[in-house]
Amino acid sequence: MQPVRKRRGITLNRTTQNSSPAKEKVAQKKGLGLGFHSDLWFYLTLQNWILDFGRPIAMIILPLEWFPLNKPSAGDYFHMAYNVLTPFLMLKLIERSPRALPRSAVYLCIITFVMGASIHLVGDSINHRLILSGYQLHLSVRENPIIKDLKPASLIDSFELLYYYDEHLGHLMWYIPFFIILFIYFTGCFTAAKEQRKIPVSGWLLLGPSAIYYWYLVTEGQITELFLLTFLAMVAMVIHQRLKGLSPDSNGLFLLWSFGLALLLVVLWVVYLWKDQVLRNKYPGLIYVPEPWAFYTLHMKESH
Repeated sequence: MQPVRKRRGITLNRTTQNSSPAKEKVAQKKGLGLGFHSDLWFYLTLQNWILDFGRPIAMIILPLEWFPLNKPSAGDYFHMAYNVLTPFLMLKLIERSPRALPRSAVYLCIITFVMGASIHLVGDSINHRLILSGYQLHLSVRENPIIKDLKPASLIDSFELLYYYDEHLGHLMWYIPFFIILFIYFTGCFTAAKEQRKIPVSGWLLLGPSAIYYWYLVTEGQITELFLLTFLAMVAMVIHQRLKGLSPDSNGLFLLWSFGLALLLVVLWVVYLWKDQVLRNKYPGLIYVPEPWAFYTLHMKESH
């Protein structure tokens, strides 16, 4: 009987030793989703401001002699860094989710995001060089003085194709997966614990810069419909989860408030430029949301 007991004891010890690391790993995984992700939200906001919002500013401010028109500009290097850092940070954000999320959908979105942002990199690089040569963003491609006199006329079609890749295809392949990933992450940000439903001071400090960046993304990217659809889906998710007794945690609240404040800024932007007839002609249709850089070339460029 003694040898049998010893063997059982050895087997029990081995089972305990094998299961402990697994349990600890699960506990650590669960722990990742707890608390406000101050570090990730800060890094995302900072790199969005510098590498996305700041890149056209860098192209305008830095001397042209440093970056000849036939070479990549400072903004292009900013864009390259953005295309690497943003998907990395978004994957890290998904890892922090307390809920298991569909990995295949996330990976597919990240791949599409990188491809779309890379297409936009090329189109946007050439587009900003055209601005330095006199191209006016508040006019269509064919109405621009430096474009409409090109010979042969078929060259204009090539510039319109470039505009399509830059402003349409590139934006769609960039922003659709971007907002899908944020929404997928948001679906895991619900809890029944009251102590997890408060945004800390660091979150309130990041809320304004984050909302301003989303405003820039919506207006400059011309993705108002996509942004509204994502925000409404988030609100619908909140209503659905409340029926189960769950509410957004601190990270979910931060994302929801950032989108809500950004929507308010978009509305104020539209109201401010509501009577601008030139921009009205540039952006016809039911939804009128002018681009900030079109406003810049129309009203501010000549004064600098």
